[in-house]
Amino acid sequence: MTIDIDRLTEAELVDLNHRIVERLRFLQQARSHKRMLQFAIGDRVCFQPDGRETVVGILARYNKRTVTVITETGQRWNVAPQLLQRVVESTADHEDNRNVVPIRKK
Repeated sequence: MTIDIDRLTEAELVDLNHRIVERLRFLQQARSHKRMLQFAIGDRVCFQPDGRETVVGILARYNKRTVTVITETGQRWNVAPQLLQRVVESTADHEDNRNVVPIRKK
């Protein structure tokens, strides 16, 4: 299907633009959601913020476009799921504390 945009009015072009932007946002959200589902709450994950060392933490919550990761030091990060990697640990390491994250009080 081709659209001859030369024949469209300005109002039609604006409407078409809004529909295209909305569709692109939907497709991006669908990709993020699919990637998000590769992880489960309580999974140990890591990510690399720009200009910082790798951050390791526990996936605590799904948000609309991001996930919340709580680090071992109690920091809370909202991270795009595309940036996450699962941390693979041996079964002997942290088996009893898999879902326990120490959180600092402010």
